[in-house]
Amino acid sequence: MRSDNLEDFFPLIEQASIAWVDCIVDDVGKDAVQVAAKFGFSELLVTRLLKNVQSGYEDYDTEMGILLPAIYVKGFDVSIRPLLILLRKDLILSIHTSETKRFFYIRRYAETVFKKLPKDLKQDDRLTLVLIRIIDENNSKNFEHLQEIEESGDELSKDLANDRTSRVKLGERIYQMKHALIMYLSGLWATADTLYELRYGDADLIADDASVLDRIVLMINEVHSQIGIAEHLSEVLASGLECLQSIYNNQLQVINNRLSFLMGILTIIGTALLVPNTIATVLSQTNIFQFTPKDTGWYLALIVTSTVIATVFAWYAVKRMGFLPKYPDEE
Repeated sequence: MRSDNLEDFFPLIEQASIAWVDCIVDDVGKDAVQVAAKFGFSELLVTRLLKNVQSGYEDYDTEMGILLPAIYVKGFDVSIRPLLILLRKDLILSIHTSETKRFFYIRRYAETVFKKLPKDLKQDDRLTLVLIRIIDENNSKNFEHLQEIEESGDELSKDLANDRTSRVKLGERIYQMKHALIMYLSGLWATADTLYELRYGDADLIADDASVLDRIVLMINEVHSQIGIAEHLSEVLASGLECLQSIYNNQLQVINNRLSFLMGILTIIGTALLVPNTIATVLSQTNIFQFTPKDTGWYLALIVTSTVIATVFAWYAVKRMGFLPKYPDEE
């Protein structure tokens, strides 16, 4: 059934051997205590769970609760919202916000799921099986968001391949993707910690049957598998950053070499023009040197010879000092 009034569920819960109520609130931190109290859960249980940042596990014999991260991704914006699940002998209560869209399939097929529970199972086994189904759907929704991060990363790869993309823009987007992966990984690690405590916490409300508990182990393995994929994606991003940095360093090196090459050429040209210009300036003093048309030949030969000698000397000096690469793009 669906209702905006919590009291409408009480008669159904009293008649049922096991019930699950999914409650959507505006703020889990503010509303969870009040909602849980209406269903008979203690305030201490809820407040202790909400003290944790992303995950938590509390067992008070007749009641227990776990806190799981519900990951919400939009582009590179990763948010982690709390999913609070409280249990007692005949009831599972899940509390989360409307942002964390969860449990669509299990709500749709809830009647079939509950009818398929074997009637000969112990109460704690049935309760655990329903809890596992709820947690598994939350995990599946979290896992889907990794694909969204990968798709955003593919768009980033296109920008990396474009040499006209602004480096400032690339740097910001690379940081956003790295931060998104870190946030996503922190949510997965928190999930794995909670599942591990659920499996080995030995709570009275949780099944002792190994075949049932093995399903929790399978979920732990699935979470670790997703962690491995996310870490691999992070390594690929890191290698891409190193490659990008190398490209930028090579580009800067090419620019420096070209500037060095240009400086060397200008030095050679300047020296080649300075020497004959100085000679011409000195010889132009008519009060000291008296030239006739007969002196034109040796005068031009002196200017040309001095230019050639100055050019060769300047080239040799610049090359020996290492200011002149063999090629402009020489590394």
